[in-house]
Amino acid sequence: MTYASGEAEVRAVDHLSLDIQRGEFVAVMGVSGSGKSTLMNIIGCLDPPTSGTYLLDDVAVSQLDRRQLAILRNEKIGFVFQSFNLLARTSALENVELPLHYSEAVLPRRERLARATAVLTRTGLAGRLNHRPSQLSGGQQQRVAIARALINNPEVLLADEPTGNLDTRTSADVMGLFQSLNDAGITVVMVTHELDIAAYAKRMLVMRDGRVVDDRLNDRRTVASEEQARLQHAMTNAMLDERDADAH
Repeated sequence: MTYASGEAEVRAVDHLSLDIQRGEFVAVMGVSGSGKSTLMNIIGCLDPPTSGTYLLDDVAVSQLDRRQLAILRNEKIGFVFQSFNLLARTSALENVELPLHYSEAVLPRRERLARATAVLTRTGLAGRLNHRPSQLSGGQQQRVAIARALINNPEVLLADEPTGNLDTRTSADVMGLFQSLNDAGITVVMVTHELDIAAYAKRMLVMRDGRVVDDRLNDRRTVASEEQARLQHAMTNAMLDERDADAH
């Protein structure tokens, strides 16, 4: 992936070969300018690679038009950002419901609200449905953002510095939630510059100058606390129940 910077050409991602399997939890680390955010944008179908091939479920992404890419992102990928990106004047419920308006299938309002309520409940916000972002803590706002990313039952969750604006305890709660989502079968790819946050992942990549210089399984993975584990267990069971219901 190359960018023009004045008369110079910058290779943000350079000769990178990477395979991420379904169900993995991968942390991507590196200093500013290492290429990790560019890699995330390519994986999320936000930026097409200037050369090479990116396959998502064996589909060559570069061959899709803008409409096909939008559908792919909306149906298969959920995005979580450091800054939450919530609409300030709308409730948590309305923020989470928003992606459903861009789905191919038009859902009745009652069904949209039911799905948004269910996913907010799973992320621990059953009592905050009608609260606006200004009435929520940073951790609660990030949970709303995660719920919004989950509303279309994505197969992949992409998180860019998801704990960057959170304190240590809240960060641990959010990372416990990511672990629960991964346990339920969602592939998680997370960009972070914090080693203690990356330690929650199953696999750690380190980037430098647009290349992966270290790729290893995390043998000393941080696990959620007992309280977080209870939330994980409840959420995992809820998601598995929903998938079983959809299958029937």
